[in-house]
Amino acid sequence: MPYKIIFMGTPKFSVPVLETLAKSSYQISCVYTQSPKKSNRGQKLNPSPIQKSAENLKLAIRNPNNLNTDEELKFFKELNPDIVIVVAYGQLISKKFLDIPSKGFINIHASLLPVWRGAAPIQRAIMNLDKQTGISIMKITEKLDSGPVMKKIEINIIPSDTSGEISEKLSNIGSEYIVRSLDDIFNEKDKFTEQDHNNATYAKKIKKEEGRINWEESAKIIIGKINGLNPDPGAWFEYKKKRYKIWKASVFDKTGPTGTILDNNFIIGCKDKSIKIIEIQKEGRNKLVLENFLLGINFKAGDMIE
Repeated sequence: MPYKIIFMGTPKFSVPVLETLAKSSYQISCVYTQSPKKSNRGQKLNPSPIQKSAENLKLAIRNPNNLNTDEELKFFKELNPDIVIVVAYGQLISKKFLDIPSKGFINIHASLLPVWRGAAPIQRAIMNLDKQTGISIMKITEKLDSGPVMKKIEINIIPSDTSGEISEKLSNIGSEYIVRSLDDIFNEKDKFTEQDHNNATYAKKIKKEEGRINWEESAKIIIGKINGLNPDPGAWFEYKKKRYKIWKASVFDKTGPTGTILDNNFIIGCKDKSIKIIEIQKEGRNKLVLENFLLGINFKAGDMIE
């Protein structure tokens, strides 16, 4: 008789793991995901990427607004899972749930724990100019991302990597390793190692206001922000009372006053060196490569960015 799994996840990052499990010999009893959210425009409800995937796979779906209720606990116990797999679910899980499955709750976390525990590990790693990141397959305990780790898989971060690109890489790595990790757990070949809690760092949730570019920072730091906040929420500046998001850019050797357009290629001065824009978007418009952007904007060298 196959082992019974509950899967808990919400964003696009979680989907490859769910789809891999659905093709395996493990039985997914139920998929938990966050409730559908209203779109920015209108009242249309948008189900999470995991809900869409689970519907396509014809899996049972549960999306309570509050997981920690007596009703939900009763339902969870009746499912009687052997193990629960969590990938960016988005709600804290209380001890009364953690004690139910015989093999516990296993989490795929997008950092090399104990570094970057919390909500935004990929963005924070890129914004911090880290050279490496990865995934940690670990056991969930009551404290945030502090449980023992079974496996770490490391990748390099190159200066042009965005959080979207790194997220896709790590998501695919998680899907590659999940079944063999489950095999090890159920065959009692797993080995969990306690984290060094003294070296823990925390990746707090990204706030939209963090997207504003501070030209008094170095060009490398600004590039880290641009890449780390791509695709969401995006790094931006204001020029002539309009907001512009920079989606791709690189460090340029030209120097000049900070926050100033230095030449006719819209090079912008930073604390050291400058930023060469590759792809940019004016509010209310589409993304454009720099060459096309320059055709539709009036500016001159020496203008200050607001």
